[in-house]
Amino acid sequence: MNKYVGESERAVREIFRKARAVAPSIIFFDELDALAVERGSSSGAGNVADRVLAQLLTEMDGIEQLKDVTVLAATNRPDRIDKALMRPGRIDRIVYVPLPDAATRREIFNLQFHSMPISQDVDLNELILQTDTYSGAEVIALCREAALLALEEDIKAKCIRRRHFTQALSTVTPRIPESLRRFYEEYQEKSGLHML
Repeated sequence: MNKYVGESERAVREIFRKARAVAPSIIFFDELDALAVERGSSSGAGNVADRVLAQLLTEMDGIEQLKDVTVLAATNRPDRIDKALMRPGRIDRIVYVPLPDAATRREIFNLQFHSMPISQDVDLNELILQTDTYSGAEVIALCREAALLALEEDIKAKCIRRRHFTQALSTVTPRIPESLRRFYEEYQEKSGLHML
């Protein structure tokens, strides 16, 4: 968002122009809720957010066709995105990505363990159970914290031990509250979102 009139809209046009020029291409908007808030909900001089959303909608189904350009977006606040953007033809498929299940957490741990010297006393199955409500990022943070604890204990540590993971579990805790998990599940049920 730019404070000067027309600059933000021009930035959106430029992104789509570049994508068309190098097609096939993918445009990825992270935190889409910051860019495509519901019309009328933004405050500020000149309603820049409303103008940016209008420009985004125009680019997605305007005069110039988006041939071989795929638009992807991510958000953790789907309820704040303008409904016009969520209709088929603009964002066709909406996918809900839940917290990782046990099998996914196992894979995340295995990927992390490939680059870490892990002691034989570390029980992977126990770690998977203890990280039930952890996000993927939190599982990675847990592994990094355990590694740092091992290095703090002994800078020449040969491996990361179970006690390091136990200590890391008290530091790295899940940050997604139950209320927010319920909100996402209810939103997914109401919206008919596909589940990954």
